[in-house]
Amino acid sequence: MTPFGARLRALREERGVTLSGLAASLQVSAAYLSALEHGRRGLPSAGLIQQVNEYFGLWDDEMTRLARISHPRVVLDTAGLSPEATEMANRLALRIRSLSAAQIAAMRAVMEEGREG
Repeated sequence: MTPFGARLRALREERGVTLSGLAASLQVSAAYLSALEHGRRGLPSAGLIQQVNEYFGLWDDEMTRLARISHPRVVLDTAGLSPEATEMANRLALRIRSLSAAQIAAMRAVMEEGREG
């Protein structure tokens, strides 16, 4: 599941909206929305994000921000980076499925710390 998909599902559940009901309102298939929620589809279009915002009455850019970080098949280009960076990217690709929630949270905290400095 992607961050966008998780938030979309949470919004639906909080408001008591079915997948098929939302799909009909947005004029997309329920299968497509399900795939978005489960991370089996790529990034939603800007138009769909706007429709979701309007449907749920969202006025901030949360869904746009979440969509940007929700591509389920990430490609890391380490060309020109250090061998250590390339090694890290490859190790992450190999181990991402086996990392615990705590390990992911710790790695995320390190990356967030790096953004501030």
